[in-house]
Amino acid sequence: MIQDVRSTGTPFKRLFFALPVGDSQRRALAQWRRSLNLRSGKPVPAANFHVTLLFLGDVDVAQVPAICAAVDKLALPATPARLLLDRLQVWQRANALVLEAQQPPGALLQLVYGLQQALLPLGMEAASRDYRPHLTLARDFRGQPPEAGSAPDFYLAVRHFTLYESRKGAYWPLAQWPLSY
Repeated sequence: MIQDVRSTGTPFKRLFFALPVGDSQRRALAQWRRSLNLRSGKPVPAANFHVTLLFLGDVDVAQVPAICAAVDKLALPATPARLLLDRLQVWQRANALVLEAQQPPGALLQLVYGLQQALLPLGMEAASRDYRPHLTLARDFRGQPPEAGSAPDFYLAVRHFTLYESRKGAYWPLAQWPLSY
């Protein structure tokens, strides 16, 4: 397998934790996005739809087992998280068209905070900005949010979260943790 290698010769992976989107929801989201008739941006492939929990960036391959072990010990939220993506926004700094949650569930915020805290001892710094759950619909998007024929109203049942590797535009699951309530 070809791996990315730092200038020091150390192999690394580009990693993030995310909530996967099920097949039926992926199709519904893609159909709703088509109805927007986007005139700007590059649509994210529906196969890549996800809700990022924590972006780790470039991580030495040797650290992956320690990351997984830290998450294995994580105290998971005791209540189910049902995420409603209900606001279409343009994130100007990122040039991204996104679906956001107006009211992020407390259990989801607890999970993100727990992940951040579990990885601090491994040298992974917590994000400097507040967590905003979202699903990216298009990148390189410029302008205002397009008019939607129907309001966004997508519920994601949060049953598990996944550690993904981003490789050449595709996301590869490396590990998964169930959220059993």
